Amino acid sequence: MTFRANRLTARATTEVPSGPAMLATTFGVYVDAFERLGFEVASPLADVGARRADLRDPDAVVTSAVYGGFLCRALQQKQPTNLGVRLAEVTPLGAFPLLDYLVVTSERVSDGCRQLSRYFRLIGGPGVDLFEDQSPVRVAFRCGDSLGTEYVVTLAVLHFRAETEGRLHVEYASFPHQAEDLDHVERVLACPVRVGEPWAGLALAREAWELPLRRRDSILHGLLERQAEDIIAHQPALNAAILDVRRVLASRIAGGDTRIESVSRALSTSTRSLQRRLAAAGVSYNQLLDRVRKETAERYLSDAPLSITEIAYLLGYSEPAAFTRSFKRWHDETPHGFRQRQRGRKPLPGRHT
Repeated sequence: MTFRANRLTARATTEVPSGPAMLATTFGVYVDAFERLGFEVASPLADVGARRADLRDPDAVVTSAVYGGFLCRALQQKQPTNLGVRLAEVTPLGAFPLLDYLVVTSERVSDGCRQLSRYFRLIGGPGVDLFEDQSPVRVAFRCGDSLGTEYVVTLAVLHFRAETEGRLHVEYASFPHQAEDLDHVERVLACPVRVGEPWAGLALAREAWELPLRRRDSILHGLLERQAEDIIAHQPALNAAILDVRRVLASRIAGGDTRIESVSRALSTSTRSLQRRLAAAGVSYNQLLDRVRKETAERYLSDAPLSITEIAYLLGYSEPAAFTRSFKRWHDETPHGFRQRQRGRKPLPGRHT
């Protein structure tokens, strides 16, 4: 999913470099944490063209421009030190429902960490590497920025400590960056923090690694694991090529050049190379274009004061009838019927465009 491509989203794109995207539900957890820290979040969300309701869609993706734009606008209100740590402190267990409970229903800390490593992608996480043959055991998070590093490391420590009833002792935490207030981070984590390291994560003594978790439940855990495997089997990967194409299309879908040749140039690659990358991800360019058109059509029909004819031409259709045919293929109903249903009204008889 990409949020509605209005002038505000376009402005955010120019302010924030393009980069990895995240699941909308994960972005929603961040937004909730900002709000718990006393930030006003409605205006920053509106400025980047996002709505709270969008963040509950489990299949939606937020571009880096939306996430970065929100972050820039929120931090105009105040700039607390160690932001990632503070966001983690106010994120409750269950904010990531399936992943959190897969971890805490495991037998031991070691099993919980293995679940974290295996299923981190449920929330769009970049990955967790376990070095179990080392002493102490290292749990390394593949994070790309200081905020993400502080957030995931702090969240893991706080949740595992709570689930071991305060018995977990972390040997040390590792940050590639210099923390703004190191004393504060070490107080929260209750362990030394090494900065300027080549990896992000935490180190656990063997005794901590084998601590039992208080909510261990093999039956519930088995049910959750089957659910997680089913989701992963049907979950489209956050493939870099797919995200790159979706990002460019999101900015061009309303009246811009959406030909693959033009999109390839915008990504500084050849058309053939882009087609190969997409094929390796199991999708074609036309399928992605169709998805972005579908999502943008839904957004315009739900929110924008545009006629259906105007929406059709904005999305690149030669005539409204072609748009209607595509929309009926997507939703098995007409654009007019969809719009009326979204607005809580029954379609008027005889009107189908």
